[in-house]
Amino acid sequence: MTAKIALSDIHKSFGSKDVLRGVNLEVETGQSVVVIGGSGSGKSVMLKSILGLLTPESGSIKIDGQETLGVARRHRAHIDNQIGMLFQNGALFDSLPVWKNVAFRAIQNDGMGEADARDLAVDALKRVELGPELLDLSPASLSGGMHKRVGLARAIASKPEIIFFDEPTTGLDPIMTDVINHLIRDCARELGATTMTITHDMTSVRAIADKTALLYKGEIIWQGTTEQLEASDDPFLNQFINGLPYGPIEVEGQRIEAASSQMGAE
Repeated sequence: MTAKIALSDIHKSFGSKDVLRGVNLEVETGQSVVVIGGSGSGKSVMLKSILGLLTPESGSIKIDGQETLGVARRHRAHIDNQIGMLFQNGALFDSLPVWKNVAFRAIQNDGMGEADARDLAVDALKRVELGPELLDLSPASLSGGMHKRVGLARAIASKPEIIFFDEPTTGLDPIMTDVINHLIRDCARELGATTMTITHDMTSVRAIADKTALLYKGEIIWQGTTEQLEASDDPFLNQFINGLPYGPIEVEGQRIEAASSQMGAE
């Protein structure tokens, strides 16, 4: 069976800095894959490469078996039309009311009329447990949790086949984190969507992942199911999921401390 999303030997550099160094990852149709990794591991660069916002120097990125690497934006519109995205900060348009934010794609791409767009927004908001009383509010008047849920409503409004989530629980309290995780899981299942989430939040991993992949220094160094994750004795994975300061994953503070200790010894 052809994977919904397939990355093969992806390399991406910025000047002399190699950010992605041979990423290999497959996401099956209907699967929820969560990519974990620390800051600077390459998660966002990988996601932007899949979306066509960045162009890797080499490798292959296929969606439904079709090569997308290097394909011009105008030639991948049919692919982009099946993708929804929840950005880390929600990325709502401050100048537009909630309903126009949620129905933005339908209005801009499909020329949907105002009445139908409002109905679309009502339906999408209902899916994320928000009511029609929010339709005419501005994003600035929303709480952090509401802002995130409106962003999710926009991501699912067009009923996409693929949804990407960029650090979906950043900045949320534990209760709202749990709410967002369950909404992501339930909405994706209801739509039958294939999803990829990038995060460092292990709560999200355990709540929504069918498969988890650990990205470190631009490479996928471990991947497996949630059950395999909990049972794994991989030292890199163990250090990351338990938040341990010492282990094979390099931590800036460790190197500073080690250097200071060495200088003291001298």
